[in-house]
Amino acid sequence: MTMRLHIIGVAIALGLGLGLTSAVQAQRGPAAVGVETVEFRPFAETVPVFAEVVAARNGTVAARVSGSVATVEVAEGELIEAGAPIVRLDRELLSILLSRAEAEVAVARAGLEGGRVRADTARTAFERIEALRDTSAFSDSRFDDARGQLLEAESRIAEAEARLAVAQAVRAEAEYNLDRTTILAPFDGTVLEVLVTPGEVLPIGAPVVRLLDTSTLEIEAAVPSQYVDLLEPGMTVTARAEDGVAFEVAVRALVPIETAATRTRPVRFASPELAQARTTALGQSITVLIPVGAARDLLTVPKDALVQARGGWTVFAVVDGVAQPRTVEIGLAADDRFEVVSGLAEGDIVVVRGNERLRPGQEVQAMGQGNGPPGGGQARQAASN
Repeated sequence: MTMRLHIIGVAIALGLGLGLTSAVQAQRGPAAVGVETVEFRPFAETVPVFAEVVAARNGTVAARVSGSVATVEVAEGELIEAGAPIVRLDRELLSILLSRAEAEVAVARAGLEGGRVRADTARTAFERIEALRDTSAFSDSRFDDARGQLLEAESRIAEAEARLAVAQAVRAEAEYNLDRTTILAPFDGTVLEVLVTPGEVLPIGAPVVRLLDTSTLEIEAAVPSQYVDLLEPGMTVTARAEDGVAFEVAVRALVPIETAATRTRPVRFASPELAQARTTALGQSITVLIPVGAARDLLTVPKDALVQARGGWTVFAVVDGVAQPRTVEIGLAADDRFEVVSGLAEGDIVVVRGNERLRPGQEVQAMGQGNGPPGGGQARQAASN
């Protein structure tokens, strides 16, 4: 008797529990889900092509004069502006050479002034003798001597002017060398590597740092030559980073070089978002989706709407506020959508968030894309595989 009462009590408790659960679910109301529309979109079949991040301005800054390294003003990874000092060379010897050059200019200028005075004196003497030509005091020998002295004085002026020009050129060279003991950044960028240390003696042309202008970062892809004709400057295509994030890039240039072994040609793609991202790195791997045919309008469904089921894919369509499962056949994939071969029609509303917890016939409240609970990532994972 006691055992029978116990069993009856358990049954009553279970019945009450189930009733409470149903009541709680009823109180919760329709499930909030994110939805999107099945629609026609321009669709081009693509092939993935390996690419990497490159830079239009990326190189080594070199010393333009020889000298000993006095100080290094930058560190690896530092962001610097154009004109900022990178390395300072010792200035002592070049300062001495500049002082010597300035002294030689002064000597040459003094020599030129002296030559002009002598030439003026010789010209005055010559003109005085020439004025006596029609008089008895005129002497041919004195006239010839005066003319010779004038010509010699004038030639000395030309020689002094040449010496001054040489001295001024030497001074300009000394000033040039002294000014370039401070090696400046040629453009805004990030210091990738410092190649010198204080005390090191550098010859002309010795590299001091590697500098990268991150604002010029772009993508270079080795595109099969048979697809290059389908690309043109300014055309937008899709690229994917290693983490799977998709972004748009624009064709900047079709480089007219072909690698015979692979029959590929380099194509440069520009992306302002890529260049501005702080995490972008030179040499970073990127996948570019190259179109292999003309775009055509296809009926498409978001990848997040697809739920993997036995033997295929299922989509929850929202009809009169109720989730109805639809078995669909999918075709080509592009970006975040799949081609719909069968199972859906244009304008159908499908669940893209919260679909992994739905039951057939469950009431739902459409909240728009991204507002419902997370879910529906199965198709994206399958597509990436």
